[in-house]
Amino acid sequence: MQHGYIKVAAAVPLVKVADCDYNIQQIENIIAQAEGKGVEIIVFPELSITGYTCQDLFRQSLLLEQAETAILMLLDFTRNLDIITIVGVPVAVGNLLLNCAAIIQKGDLLGLVPKTFLPNYGEFYEKRWFASSQDLQPSEIRYAGNTVLVTPQPTLFRTCDGVLFGVEICEDAWAPAPPSTSLALAGADIIFNLSASDELIGKHRYLDSLLSQQSARTISGYVYSGCGFGESSQDAVYAGNAMIYENGQLLAAGQRFCLEPQTVTTQIDIEKLRSERRANSTYAAAQRGHGSRIVNAHTATAKRDFELVRYVEPYPFIPKAADMADSCNEIFSIQVAGLAKRLVHTGCKTVVLGISGGLDSTLALLVCVKTYDKLGWDRKGIIGITMPGFGTTDRTHDNAMSLMESLGVTIREVSITAAVKQHFIDIGQDIAQHDVTYENSQARERTQILMDIANKAGGLVVGTGDLSELALGWATYNGDHMSMYGVNAGIPKTLIRYLVKFAATDVDEVSRKILLDIIDTPVSPELIPADEDGNISQKTEDIVGPYELHDFFLYHILRFGFRPAKVYMLARQAFNGANGGPKYDEDTIKKWLTVFLRRFFAQQFKRSCLPDGPKVGSISLSPRSDWRMPSDASSALWLKECGQI
Repeated sequence: MQHGYIKVAAAVPLVKVADCDYNIQQIENIIAQAEGKGVEIIVFPELSITGYTCQDLFRQSLLLEQAETAILMLLDFTRNLDIITIVGVPVAVGNLLLNCAAIIQKGDLLGLVPKTFLPNYGEFYEKRWFASSQDLQPSEIRYAGNTVLVTPQPTLFRTCDGVLFGVEICEDAWAPAPPSTSLALAGADIIFNLSASDELIGKHRYLDSLLSQQSARTISGYVYSGCGFGESSQDAVYAGNAMIYENGQLLAAGQRFCLEPQTVTTQIDIEKLRSERRANSTYAAAQRGHGSRIVNAHTATAKRDFELVRYVEPYPFIPKAADMADSCNEIFSIQVAGLAKRLVHTGCKTVVLGISGGLDSTLALLVCVKTYDKLGWDRKGIIGITMPGFGTTDRTHDNAMSLMESLGVTIREVSITAAVKQHFIDIGQDIAQHDVTYENSQARERTQILMDIANKAGGLVVGTGDLSELALGWATYNGDHMSMYGVNAGIPKTLIRYLVKFAATDVDEVSRKILLDIIDTPVSPELIPADEDGNISQKTEDIVGPYELHDFFLYHILRFGFRPAKVYMLARQAFNGANGGPKYDEDTIKKWLTVFLRRFFAQQFKRSCLPDGPKVGSISLSPRSDWRMPSDASSALWLKECGQI
């Protein structure tokens, strides 16, 4: 395991029913290939040594003896291999025949895990041949040259890197109380399932949902291997399902109904899973009373070079294309419901917000409009105020005015130029000195105007600042940092662009053209005068860095608590330009990661006194809910590691 990742595989070999020699050759070939690819744990289907469909042949002692001989051969084959192998085999324990998973590494039989729930309905008739683990008394047996304890007690296996995994077999996963639940609550990071589930119309979709939900419920990795081509088709057909999940997400899947052997390989992020569990107090409480015996695996001897083979999403906050419309509607609904409640509670029928012609204020205005429409109120109760200053360009000013007009809200224009000039005289600020005082004075003047007009109108000031700005502290303290309700506080900058674009599909043609031009306008606070051509000269991303990088850093640092080295590694993968995606070189990623960490720690004091605003996604910086951090916490540890990358 490196960077928290463990490489696992689900294998579907070709089988010949009751031909153990053939089956073990197929299994060994796959193991050798997987070992060469750095796989650390591999799982094969249920009863893969003999074939699942042997039926009454399971009563033949010759078949059982040959299965044990095959395990002996496998033990010898793996003697010098680090990979942990999980195969299915029938094992006689006293007067019982058990459907078992054999866990093998470096020539040792680490354990035998018996199946608990035996299907005995429809096309299944397992109780004819096998007993359940619930019928078993803990028994120490001699099997394939090893002394092994076979027990119904939950058993976990621990790799040399400390990864804990458990095993369940086919029907176990379909039970109302699957063994995997107890195994996960006892500490299993990954569940491996050896299966022989046949194919029926619609069954695969149900199976996918079942395994995904179990992986999510147990906050675990789940690796599933099902019987494939070669099993008897006398009464059923087996498609060879191979699927790997991580906390509800399907990471990789094989080709169903394949006539060739296949192996599905990917990496499971153990660090992410453990972070999720630690953050979930309900999960921690559910663990009480759950324990297991633990079997330690051998230490791996081969040194593996680490290569991340998983796809890393560069835009973790952006919904998938297929879900985009539903997700955007849901986000707007959350924002609207939050603002509507605040207005109804306060008795305010007037809202006041600054409209700059930029993305954030546009989204806030759209939310206000949707809220008033939902409440059945006149849009004229929305007072949009444009406040041109030293840096306002014709493009943003015209877009602000035109958008307000097209949406039918009350329009006001209050220039801040004269007031700020007087303020500069009062405090002795050189107007030619474009420093932080020059910029912040404008932001605070605008906030004062909004607050005072809201007081006069008996209204509520709606804040427009977004989640990305909160993370970076890109707001003027007691300026645009402050409002009476911040509708965008839970939405990162990368997502705002998509929300505005989505909104453009549901407005009149005039508004649509304005919204699309706003999307194309460079992000800027417009606090520095425009260039000689009248264009925006102060571009936010030139100063603080690309928002797509910062949103990526924000997600992985806050959502999972990842350290800088891992975030950097993930960013390199996400922004390597593959598949037509965005590209940043290593130095650029490191530079802006350092900036993010420095600003994130230094600007906590602004987040400690944020106005209320609706939580929209899994990341929130509200000091009242998701993020509680001292304003004077040191960033030294994080910056030191960032410097060592």
